[in-house]
Amino acid sequence: MTDVKCRKGEPIERALRRLKKKMDKEGTLKELRNRRHYEKPSEVKRRESRHH
Repeated sequence: MTDVKCRKGEPIERALRRLKKKMDKEGTLKELRNRRHYEKPSEVKRRESRHH
């Protein structure tokens, strides 16, 4: 679980930016998009072989 604490006097927008940057670094959003629809193992292998 990604956790970002809002510092005292820090604007919410800046804390959100830090959260998005942290999630991007961890690959959380990418994984979430991939899990949105079921993908057969053969499709996963085919997709990964095209990207490498």
